[in-house]
Amino acid sequence: MEGFVSNGSLSIRQLEIGFLRDVTVTVPPGEIHCISGKSGSGKSRLLRAVADLEQHNGQISLGNTRQTDLSGPQWRKRVRLIPAQSEWWYDNVLEHFQVEPDPSLLSALELNSDILKQPVSYLSSGEKQRLALIRSLYPQPQALLLDEPTANLDEGSRKSVENWLLNMIRQQHWPVLWVAHDQEQINRVASHHWDLENGCLTLTG
Repeated sequence: MEGFVSNGSLSIRQLEIGFLRDVTVTVPPGEIHCISGKSGSGKSRLLRAVADLEQHNGQISLGNTRQTDLSGPQWRKRVRLIPAQSEWWYDNVLEHFQVEPDPSLLSALELNSDILKQPVSYLSSGEKQRLALIRSLYPQPQALLLDEPTANLDEGSRKSVENWLLNMIRQQHWPVLWVAHDQEQINRVASHHWDLENGCLTLTG
């Protein structure tokens, strides 16, 4: 991919959604802020609010562009959410891509280019997860919201995807919110680590 410089920090101010209150965090370009917390603590819902997929209060912006300045689809082209369970609408893999991925992208995630010709029903959960990450690059985002992006992968694939993500984030200078539960992974990838508990986001590292 060609180099792309993010438009600025991802800023969340006094966000409220459900039982989450006064969530405030700023993620500078090229930094990864990991969020952990118990099941049901609101981690995925927080990402969905930042992606403008759920109604919420508070202010969210990317650089000088406020979330409210754009329609939901326009915002999500810039601030890209990759959910824990990827969605697939068509029968075949390639139909889900605006542009056919470069073979080097597939190879970097240990995928053969022939996988693009397969029916989605033939894919494993790990293959779907890796393809969803590649799909998220088209059109190029300016920030990423990652909801446990390596959860369905075996140890070898997990490390490959993790390294690939780190390289992409550094190259493209994306601000990233990354929901994770593995403390060792958090130690490897996080610029900062936040814990979500009782509706509050607390910086722990």
